[in-house]
Amino acid sequence: MEPSLPRPDGGFSTRAVKGSVILPDVQQAPVSAGIWLSSTWGADRSADVGELLLDEQPGYVYGRYDNPTATTLHGVIASLHDAPAAWSLASGTAAIHATLDVLRGTGRILATEQIYGGTWALLRRMERDAGWGVDHAPLATADQLAAALTEDHTVVHVESVANPSMVVTDLPALAEVCRERGVALVVDNTFASPWLCRPYELGATAVVESATKFLGGHGDVVAGVVAGDAPLIDAVRRHTYELGASLGAFEAWLILRGVQTLSLRVRQASASALAIATALERDPRTEVVRYPGLAAHPQHALATGLFAGRGYGALVAFDLPGRDQAEAFADACSVFVRASSLGGTHSLVLHPGSTSHRQLDAASLASAGLRPGTVRLSIGIEDVEDLLADLQQALATAMPDVTSSVTVPAGGVDP
Repeated sequence: MEPSLPRPDGGFSTRAVKGSVILPDVQQAPVSAGIWLSSTWGADRSADVGELLLDEQPGYVYGRYDNPTATTLHGVIASLHDAPAAWSLASGTAAIHATLDVLRGTGRILATEQIYGGTWALLRRMERDAGWGVDHAPLATADQLAAALTEDHTVVHVESVANPSMVVTDLPALAEVCRERGVALVVDNTFASPWLCRPYELGATAVVESATKFLGGHGDVVAGVVAGDAPLIDAVRRHTYELGASLGAFEAWLILRGVQTLSLRVRQASASALAIATALERDPRTEVVRYPGLAAHPQHALATGLFAGRGYGALVAFDLPGRDQAEAFADACSVFVRASSLGGTHSLVLHPGSTSHRQLDAASLASAGLRPGTVRLSIGIEDVEDLLADLQQALATAMPDVTSSVTVPAGGVDP
């Protein structure tokens, strides 16, 4: 039986407005989170509004500050990362900006040179327009970090798995160096997701992710998250609402929907990615194939330990002889979609040098581990036989003069 609700008093228009926010008292537990689309909340007293705005009492006052749907998201992200607290923002880039701005103080940022092109562009702009001090160096190992750190650096920024070179960072070792030197460590964990890797557990100060990717997982939302200790997240929160980078309620709900299937999707995509990387490695038409699950990958043993048997991720990168072949390959794909982003149910193909890393010059591209013929694949959850067949026909189109004896396996793969 539907619960009865009190009827509002007043004229027609008044009743239309007031009656639209008379909510039923629901006793049953919902199986899906609620979407609180209100941009503002009422208070009992005028003084309450000011106290809510000043954080002098708990509650909600304005959507740019907080939202009940986002609060639910913050709790689950903190839990997945085994961190004390978390916050959500309007994009992964906003999450990186807020976290680095909070942690750098008046010092310099030391960032890995094997980095996502959007992050590289953000750091360049903040260096130019906001006076940030930024340095880049190889930072995959403790020795590399120790050699590059100076007394001027206050924060180090790395990626757990580099985009798109697939270099795996020795996070526990880097965390130890940062602790010894009193430097904050920020880890972009987008390529791995908390299913594969939890950098906060490994000693990172903060973990940032583009929730657009594996956390959302369906290619229908743009968002970012930060996980860390409570004081840091409180500072990130204030940075977020002051600069207007808050996440909307519907977007928060979409991420909540996505994280429920995170482990299932990443397991399936990882199993398919390993089969695809293995096939590409055996194919005479490809050059270097980069996937942490391959025994030949330089950090295969490290990845095996960091990821604790949960898979090796859904991203595969490989080199063709040149840019012409790489673009011809991408253009010939039919199951793989030519699109930016990654980590969703759809498999995507990308030529990073002209897309995700278009901001980098030739020297920076080489430092980031990119060649003119580098191709990046984001593996989705389609049938692996269809993905392998698509890659075979695309390679045949791009390089018709080179034959391959690689066959497409029957029966699929086990996640």
